[in-house]
Amino acid sequence: MGRGTAFPYIAAVLMAALCLPAESRAGFDLDNVARIAKKLSETPFRETKEEVPEALRKMSYDQWRDIRFRTGRSLWRKRGPMFEAQFFHTGFYYNKVVKMNTIDADGIHPVAFSPESFDYGKTLFAAKVPGNPGYAGFRLHYPINKPEYKDEVIVFLGASYFRAVGRNQVFGLSARGLAVNVGLSSGEEFPYFREFWLVRPAREARDIQILALLDSRSATGAYRFVVKPGDRTAVDVEARIYPRAKIEKLGIAPLTSMFFFGENTMNRPVDYRPEVHDSDGLLLASRTGEWIFRPLDNPQRLNFSDFRMTDPAGFGLVQRDRVFDHYQDIETRPELRPGVWIAPGGNWGEGTVELVEIPSPEDIHDNIVAFWIPARPVQPGDALSFSYTMSWFADDPGLPPGGRASSTRQDRGTIKGARRMIVDFTGKRLAELPADAPVRAAVTVGSGTGKEGELLEQQIVKNPVTGGWRLVFQVRPKSDKPVELRAYLAKDNEALTETWSYAVQP
Repeated sequence: MGRGTAFPYIAAVLMAALCLPAESRAGFDLDNVARIAKKLSETPFRETKEEVPEALRKMSYDQWRDIRFRTGRSLWRKRGPMFEAQFFHTGFYYNKVVKMNTIDADGIHPVAFSPESFDYGKTLFAAKVPGNPGYAGFRLHYPINKPEYKDEVIVFLGASYFRAVGRNQVFGLSARGLAVNVGLSSGEEFPYFREFWLVRPAREARDIQILALLDSRSATGAYRFVVKPGDRTAVDVEARIYPRAKIEKLGIAPLTSMFFFGENTMNRPVDYRPEVHDSDGLLLASRTGEWIFRPLDNPQRLNFSDFRMTDPAGFGLVQRDRVFDHYQDIETRPELRPGVWIAPGGNWGEGTVELVEIPSPEDIHDNIVAFWIPARPVQPGDALSFSYTMSWFADDPGLPPGGRASSTRQDRGTIKGARRMIVDFTGKRLAELPADAPVRAAVTVGSGTGKEGELLEQQIVKNPVTGGWRLVFQVRPKSDKPVELRAYLAKDNEALTETWSYAVQP
């Protein structure tokens, strides 16, 4: 893997950056990181997990979790800005050393590792920790709920994973810097952030800038994150990608979540909880004005769903169900977990939003992945640039602006070999319509040719409980493959709702 050639070159590049005059170092920005990433892409990838001591790599999750950062050692804690940073110890799965730096008016300052910054709890590793096992990642704290307390608002830990929360939310789904070859037989690749630069914010600043260097066998990258905590925490992302090799499937703005079972699950496990998921749907918006909602599922076999678009207006994984009684989980509080909306910056051109649903026997696995795949093949020597804003939010009635599919249920129906779908649509305009309004449902089975399945019956009625409308229809698949369904409500040839999309499993 060319381990012997890359490191000296990287070190030389980084040393050159650190030796710049103070004025230049204070202006260290995304362009500087991009130059490092591009040079790095011209050298073979070097695996770095051996930099973490074996004793730490072999520790259990509980042992690693028992190692806690001492709050009093937080970066910028004394007379500093409203933001504070804390760091994670290497160990367990987190077996890559992540270099940490800060940037202020005086230049770049490496954040040195110190075992005194950690409480090792009941573990016996404190005595075994070498001089510098390094950090695995970091988290930022900011007072989003109470002025006197700095909450954990965003975490960067493991590969290129990160996750954030807004006000009164709890951590749930994750984002990634980049996804490479998800679901391919060749195996997925996990790029990782190997170095960060935290730009010290002003004392009363309401946002913070983070620069990051990404590395993997197939690509390198330079990233800038601008984090803005609040009711809905926004993260502005600017990325520049430099492929080392041809990449069959490049995933931009990837999101990862968990769906174990929900109201739409046919074969439910024995569990006291009515539903178990961090997200319950994929939401998409096209430039044509169409909105599509795809309820998530835990399939019996690996399932890929592709949504082709030109310059998408946005997409994201959401948690629409916000009723505690639907989960009954007082420990993890799924109803408080955020959704994430990706709003592209600039024109992303032609491509596909892909949803990957992976069979999972437990709720400990992140089995849902969604990302954007550019239509243009990615070749070594290319330089790709993307920007987007991520919103970590509880709910937004403007997503979509019209009616939405609020619940999806199914059973075996009343006709042999059929599947009955029950979809509730809600929204302000739907609630205003009387029960005798001429609302109709447009339902499509497969490509609409009748080859994949047949629509047997359908009805649309006013739901007196929700104020919305309920669509009920039965469909009979004609093969052992998943059948794509689509439906929306309309009145006088005007769409009243988003398009509900679902794949009926055989």
